[in-house]
Amino acid sequence: MEKFEFVVTENEENLRLDKFLALKFLAEKSEITRSKIQNLIEEQLVFDERNQPLKASQKVKLHQKISINLPDPKASHLQAKEIPFEIVFEDKDLLVINKPAGLTVHPGAGNQEDTLVNALLFTHANKLSSISGECRPGIVHRLDKDTSGLMLVAKNDFTHQILGEKLKNREIKRSYLAFVYGCLQPAKGMIEKNIVRSRNNRLKMMVSKSQGRDAITNYETKQIFCDGFVSLVECRLQTGRTHQIRVHLESEKHSLVGDQTYNSAKRMAPKNLADSVKNLVKDFPRQALHSYKISFLHPRSQKEMSFEIGFPDDLKQLEKCLKESS
Repeated sequence: MEKFEFVVTENEENLRLDKFLALKFLAEKSEITRSKIQNLIEEQLVFDERNQPLKASQKVKLHQKISINLPDPKASHLQAKEIPFEIVFEDKDLLVINKPAGLTVHPGAGNQEDTLVNALLFTHANKLSSISGECRPGIVHRLDKDTSGLMLVAKNDFTHQILGEKLKNREIKRSYLAFVYGCLQPAKGMIEKNIVRSRNNRLKMMVSKSQGRDAITNYETKQIFCDGFVSLVECRLQTGRTHQIRVHLESEKHSLVGDQTYNSAKRMAPKNLADSVKNLVKDFPRQALHSYKISFLHPRSQKEMSFEIGFPDDLKQLEKCLKESS
């Protein structure tokens, strides 16, 4: 266990304890974030000179001595496992990865070994942020298991905290490409509907007029195939709710091709469409959704970063067949 001691100076008097400690650690160029400090306070690992635990909201006093016992990192019970994924960009602070479809992001009930986190532990052991907890090292945001494409991973708590704030403040721009049934009207617009967990099926989300959290998806139709049977739509997230694109598009009566959960708004295929194309669309094994672009300011350099990634093979094949049949 590592111990830190700080003494309150005249300029720091009457600051909240958590803010005082955040400033102290920042001055030492430590990677300990304010949220982590608050966790340490809640765990009663921050003391005054009388060895009494302190609260985050307490105001510090002039010449007061504050001690922190920083516990050693816990050994993770998760197993590192060699699972292929593409690294699009990497520096000392973060990774931009291309997640393959079918790969769950982090461990959960029934899957402790075959996730992106297990893969990251294999390639980046002891080089991932800890803010999201033992089961989600480095994970700043998620993609659904069957959604492919770009994701951010933080390699330290400093980066994770800033990216988390940017995500919350809607400063990270994320764009997706989706194959949907039918043609959206208008072809370009915004869907603004709250999203809440379904009362009937806890694994599903649903739109709501009065409950849940606000959710905003901007969309633009890029191409229409087979007399309006399927469209390729770009979706730009303004918020990032669970299943947001899938739920919003289904609420507009345009389910994603291949979606096994939100599929109430399929379209009948044109009679003259080849059976091979009908069957490819009908039997597509996962939601046809791809995170193709992400843009953000780098947390440390403040440099504008932007990345794009093309379709994986299954979506390339779907696009090719639809184009050739249109």
